[in-house]
Amino acid sequence: MTTRRSFLQSGAGAFAAVALGDRPVDAANAPGINDTEIKIGQTMPYSGPSSAYGAIGRTEVAYFRMVNDLGGINGRKVKLISLDDGYSPPKTVEQTRRLIEQEQVAFIFGSLGTAQNEAIRAYLNDNKIPQVFIASGFSMFADPQHFPWTIAFNPSNRTEGRVFAKHILTTKPDARIAVLYQNDDLGKDYLNGVKDALGASHAAMLVKEASYEVSEPTVDSQVITLQGSEADILIIGANPKAASQALRKTYDLGWAPERYLGSTGSSIASVLKPAGVDKSKGVITNYWRKDPADARWVDAPDYKEWAAFVGKYMTTKDLTDGFAVLGFASAALMTYVLRHCGDDLSRENVMRQAASLKDYVGPMGVPGARANTSPTDYRVTKQLQLARFNGVSWEWFGDILTDE
Repeated sequence: MTTRRSFLQSGAGAFAAVALGDRPVDAANAPGINDTEIKIGQTMPYSGPSSAYGAIGRTEVAYFRMVNDLGGINGRKVKLISLDDGYSPPKTVEQTRRLIEQEQVAFIFGSLGTAQNEAIRAYLNDNKIPQVFIASGFSMFADPQHFPWTIAFNPSNRTEGRVFAKHILTTKPDARIAVLYQNDDLGKDYLNGVKDALGASHAAMLVKEASYEVSEPTVDSQVITLQGSEADILIIGANPKAASQALRKTYDLGWAPERYLGSTGSSIASVLKPAGVDKSKGVITNYWRKDPADARWVDAPDYKEWAAFVGKYMTTKDLTDGFAVLGFASAALMTYVLRHCGDDLSRENVMRQAASLKDYVGPMGVPGARANTSPTDYRVTKQLQLARFNGVSWEWFGDILTDE
């Protein structure tokens, strides 16, 4: 087993290559690469309705600043150009084209959003430009047969929906389920995962669905509609703003269903606290990384590494932000892959290394979880842990669940 930490310290560079389909290897380094620099780009919603996710990009920029302070990667410094797209797909297209055609970045790393990454996927794949470890749980971003240059970091939202529904079937097989979902592929993935697990034999358990548009100021009316269904289970597949509103409104209505919250809205700092920790108590989520607000991890080596990083490169409020932890973990994996590339920083080799992870253990991950990818399996994060919010932190329960 190779950990990200040992690899960062060793600076090793030569590893066995795994073929990426039938495409030939181009040994020439990509644009944006020279003897001293690796230039990469991304888009993030630093403004707009999903600006809470901006913590991910800020952390990734800071992480590479730390990497550079430690000597860089195989003698090169990493320059991450992180541009605001306001969570607007047309803006994502505009900013991505700027990154590729004007800034001449080597590839796109960690861009956030389902509709946003869909909007640029064909452009990047047509031009054989890696779209690596993007921050989206859309299940179709793990499709190497049709889009071999796109690989996501997050677990599939559809997997999360299936896990929620399977847990409900086990614990409350007579439940009445309502689903609030974002009206795009992000939210529909959650909904479809629920339907997958319920199947035809339990389809009647899903008594009400309600969608919302990202541009809507609140989801109050949708929550009221769902309450009218008399459901005793509410599954929320939403962005941080809408998730926070849904938690608060549910409580304020005096409606007390068992609430399941997708990991896209599971940040304590950005979602649960704005909703009210008292109003969020008891919520269940799928967890795939450590909660930085959970005191049980304070003596863990990777938490100490996280805290030291925040102390030097971030602000105090970032210490307990789950979205910042996501950025930390994603940038650590990107660093790991770049070190695997050695001096062959061609776009082909970047994808080859991203698609050949072997028992990778990253910082702040679920204990016991490992990442494995292959040219036919682009799912980086396949292991999930159910957790319940106790008013202070997430308490994990049950076994690690793997999406086979």
